[in-house]
Amino acid sequence: MISFGLRLAVAGGREALTRLIVIAAAVAVGAGLLLATFAGINAVNEQLTRYAALFPQAPAPGPEPLWWASRDDYFHGEQITRIDVAATGPGSPVPVGIPAVPAPGEFYASPALQRLLAAHPGDQLADRYPARAMGTVGDAALPSPDSLLLIAGNAGAADLPGAVPRTSVGADAPAIPATFVNLIMSVIVAGLLFPVLIFIGTATRLNAARREQRFAAMRLVGATPWQISVVAAIEAAAAALAGTALGFVLFLAFRDSLASIPFTGDRFFTSDMSLSLRDVLIVAAGVPAGAALAAGVSLRRVRVSPLGIARRATPRPPSWFRLLPIALGLGELAFFLLGPRPQTSGGQAAVFLPGLLLVMTGLILAGPLLTMLSARFMVRRSTRPATLIAARRLADNPKAGFRAISGIMLALFITTVATGVITTIVANRGQAPAGSLESRTVSMYSPDGTPLPDATPGDLRSLPGVLSVSQLRRNPEKYADPGLVACADIPAVYGRCAPGAAVAVVAGDFIPWRESADPDRIWPTSAVPPDALTRLPMESVVILTDGAAATIERARTALELAYPGYRIAPNVTGDFESDFADTLRGWQQLADVVIIASLAIAGCSLAVSVVGGLTERKRPFSLLRLSGAPVRVLRRVVALETAAPLLVVAVVAIGMGFLAATLFLQAQMGYALVAPGAGFYLVVVAGLAACLAIIASTMPLLERITGPETARSE
Repeated sequence: MISFGLRLAVAGGREALTRLIVIAAAVAVGAGLLLATFAGINAVNEQLTRYAALFPQAPAPGPEPLWWASRDDYFHGEQITRIDVAATGPGSPVPVGIPAVPAPGEFYASPALQRLLAAHPGDQLADRYPARAMGTVGDAALPSPDSLLLIAGNAGAADLPGAVPRTSVGADAPAIPATFVNLIMSVIVAGLLFPVLIFIGTATRLNAARREQRFAAMRLVGATPWQISVVAAIEAAAAALAGTALGFVLFLAFRDSLASIPFTGDRFFTSDMSLSLRDVLIVAAGVPAGAALAAGVSLRRVRVSPLGIARRATPRPPSWFRLLPIALGLGELAFFLLGPRPQTSGGQAAVFLPGLLLVMTGLILAGPLLTMLSARFMVRRSTRPATLIAARRLADNPKAGFRAISGIMLALFITTVATGVITTIVANRGQAPAGSLESRTVSMYSPDGTPLPDATPGDLRSLPGVLSVSQLRRNPEKYADPGLVACADIPAVYGRCAPGAAVAVVAGDFIPWRESADPDRIWPTSAVPPDALTRLPMESVVILTDGAAATIERARTALELAYPGYRIAPNVTGDFESDFADTLRGWQQLADVVIIASLAIAGCSLAVSVVGGLTERKRPFSLLRLSGAPVRVLRRVVALETAAPLLVVAVVAIGMGFLAATLFLQAQMGYALVAPGAGFYLVVVAGLAACLAIIASTMPLLERITGPETARSE
């Protein structure tokens, strides 16, 4: 049966060979994307593991441990990880990525940080660190090629906040839980892989009617249903095996390019984009098996009886019950508007994912219903023969009309949700807008309750570009706003005291949480008298600058030198959020890649579906031409059959995506949806235009296959 199936697969001449090539190409794209998905997840886990190694939490006591203290610094909004280490003896472990433990006054820096140090004056960056550079931190210790990492020797590392003794460092550190990241990647990748699976299934069904007739004839001469299934599976598996092999070639060819895409906000090392044996086996065995299964399912009518293909009847119209999963999914998301919301990102993802999956399932189930409703609307409004013919065909079999564009609906929905959520979070939690007071304010405070040394800020006031320096004292009232300050020390741009007040209660850097600086704000009056204010512990130092990048970094450097050893470095509003915002922007870039690629793949599915439909209907179309119908009318029929449901699906998917994003943001974060910029809509329009262009490219085939000779030969 195997040799017979292989001979039968290529015995149909050019038509059969073309179909096999199309199937192999579809499988190659799908296999390559699946391999890229597995490699991407592996790369994320590798990156998170190395990042976790920089911030060990649990002490590992033992003989001659290495004291290890991690803290973050910032430069122009970019995070710098500084690690202070101190050996307790010759047996202390050496951090991964460097040849020896640095002595006090020595440091090793990553390549990216070395470039920063060389490109900027010392008073902006280098003065914060030890004087002697000993070499480069190797790739084994870096989460990303762009990581800014410094490992410095510090005799007092054991006394720094968060310091832990380590007897092993780096290589054996546990990974940060990647549940949230994997959930996001799984959801977004689904938007890419689902159109690929649709493409594979559509290609496998190419010229299905002709193949059904051939297999039905085999049944009539005595072939069993099992033999028909084996032949069909062999035919599909042969092309799928070739496509899978080509998919591995495509993955290896584009591996470097994939590693340079900042899926998590940072690039990957090429070596991180690796595949495990399990990944290879899943793709090598699973993809051909899936193609064979799709071929078997497409021939289910032949297996019923040899005359099963002749039993063609109008399918039952889809019912309104198909909308139930959408309602349940939206209800699950809306429930948390009133109920308790999870406090962790992992909990939010766990709550969001079931509702999202329900809505996704509902959209796929409701697609035929939407196609039928749009077709019936076209029938009522049609004034031309082409519109009526296309609408009647869609109304008679909406499932077939929707099948090829289901991947587009899912891709648009997922990317709309991702774009809406990412855009809103970046707008609320990203860095302060350039030129705002928030972007000009540099503050230093102690996060662990230890007061700052009561040092004079005189040297800080003398820095070029510094407009004011304010010292905030600790509020003795529990659960009150964190800072007290003399009214005379409040810069006018941050507000003022009530009339007659001498001491005010202010936010930590004069800017309340999730608010902006306001010169008209009147701060509450404190009961602490002015003479007692200076005896309170100092809570923070706030510097107002002219906003120049050099001034901000000089002020940051001066604060670090004036108040050394604190785990939280001086920061500008939004510094702590900048890494998170960069990660989200990485997801946004991935979402853009997903939507463009998925729409292009879905367009290919449409093209294959159109070509298959034309091939199967070339006799009816030929008869229409013989009866006087112009070719342009037939072209309108084919275009409307695909374009009409495509545009309806796009509008519904985008609308549902924004609705799901709004419910999630309101319920889980309390944010109002921020509409994406014009770039998102341009990507959507460009993708849909590409789909329509691909469909238009199949139109010349219509005239070639619907001539009089076709009507005579059929």
